[in-house]
Amino acid sequence: MPRTAAAAPPARKVPLRKLLRAASVACGVQFGWALQLSLLTPYVQELGIPHAFASLVWLCGPLSGLLVQPLVGHLSDRIAPAASPLGRRRPFIAAGAASIAAAVLTVGFSADLGRIFGDDITPGTTRLGAICVYLVGFWLLDVGNNATQGPCRAFLADLTENDPRRTRIANAYFSLFMALGNILGYATGAYSGWYRIFPFTVTPSCSISCANLKSAFLLDIIILVITTYITVASVQEPQTFGGDEAEHPGTEQEAFLWELFGSFRYFTLPVWMVLIVTALTWIGWFPFILFDTDWMGREIYRGSPENPGETQRYHDGVRMGSFGLMLNSVLLGFTSVVLEKLCRKWGAGLVWGVSNILMALCFVAMLVITYVAKNMDYPPNGVPPTGIVIASLVVFTILGAPLAITYSIPYAMAASRVENLGLGQGLAMGILNLAIVIPQVIVSLGSGPWDQLFGGGNAPAFAVAAGASFIGGLVAILGLPRARIASSRRRGGTHR
Repeated sequence: MPRTAAAAPPARKVPLRKLLRAASVACGVQFGWALQLSLLTPYVQELGIPHAFASLVWLCGPLSGLLVQPLVGHLSDRIAPAASPLGRRRPFIAAGAASIAAAVLTVGFSADLGRIFGDDITPGTTRLGAICVYLVGFWLLDVGNNATQGPCRAFLADLTENDPRRTRIANAYFSLFMALGNILGYATGAYSGWYRIFPFTVTPSCSISCANLKSAFLLDIIILVITTYITVASVQEPQTFGGDEAEHPGTEQEAFLWELFGSFRYFTLPVWMVLIVTALTWIGWFPFILFDTDWMGREIYRGSPENPGETQRYHDGVRMGSFGLMLNSVLLGFTSVVLEKLCRKWGAGLVWGVSNILMALCFVAMLVITYVAKNMDYPPNGVPPTGIVIASLVVFTILGAPLAITYSIPYAMAASRVENLGLGQGLAMGILNLAIVIPQVIVSLGSGPWDQLFGGGNAPAFAVAAGASFIGGLVAILGLPRARIASSRRRGGTHR
């Protein structure tokens, strides 16, 4: 073919070390998320919300994520890179991080603010004022999480320029920083002496466990500020964005919600397979995320936050659960490092499917452990047998491997497939988020009543998690075949 003078030289690829720095904000965000997962379900029960309704509190996250992440992604797709010194993604990342900082302060000081609003701080009473403040902070926290992570994922996709391998590496970096944030967050949650380091956090309305939560959130703000600065200052955004420049007819005139849901008509079967497996995967994960440390405190340590005589055992179990989640995060980080090699060898679809089946086996193991613990005689001091605790920690740890895959492969697959359809990466991450938050809404609404239907406890929700994970694994293996994933780059990224 003849040469043309107008041909532009190929753009220089962003070095992998800069992609690593660009993903670092995940550490700060996930530090707070780990504290949220390990400590907030027990905390809301201390404020007086019954266990059966604790899952409803978590509706704040998926309901906000249902609109916030797609909307933020849509807006960041529409901003011209030259319109801001920080480009189009990084202003949203910085604003989201600021929202998270404000939210953790609100949540951490909710008991103190509730007292100002007239709460009775007698142990065992329902603190309506603190609950209202907590819910506002919790909602803002999830808004901040969604406003930060969506643009950051899209930022990484922009920097990798639709290269499937580099996209997987960038998302593996993101997963690695999430693992680091988890390790720091769960280790912080497992330590019970923060109130001694920050004695001002103990107040008449905030007990020692509350003060530890408050102190941990103050540490979260410090880490969040540092990692956000590293991400924002790491690399300049590219001035052109592949699929973002291509629009379908009439897109500019369409309203946001119509564009969001109207984009479904452009989806090919591989895109639908990614969304279906993502939804089934998160139906599996969300019961565990809701009740992991609560399960350890109630089912393994036989404690209860409502009964003063069992409160200490419950908090001992929660701290042991946080330790288990820290071990989980260590394996998550290791899996993130080797994930690209696994995908090259076996194909991303097969790796994702096998990880979901491993999830299902772990949830079945938790059901078995629950049954054994329920029918076992404990010593007079109430301390659970060592074997039961070790078995629980092993299950928590193993789940780190499929969690690393959940944090990486779906985003990489969605980014490469949706890019080929001419949709913006911000909108792509928002669409994938719908497949995450809709299952969360279902689980949040149903898990509490479902558990109560079978006599309370967390086992019924884990049974649903096991079934959904197993089905998701089968769909991934059969619907995302190895040949398509392994050969996608050889075909120039075209997916049929």
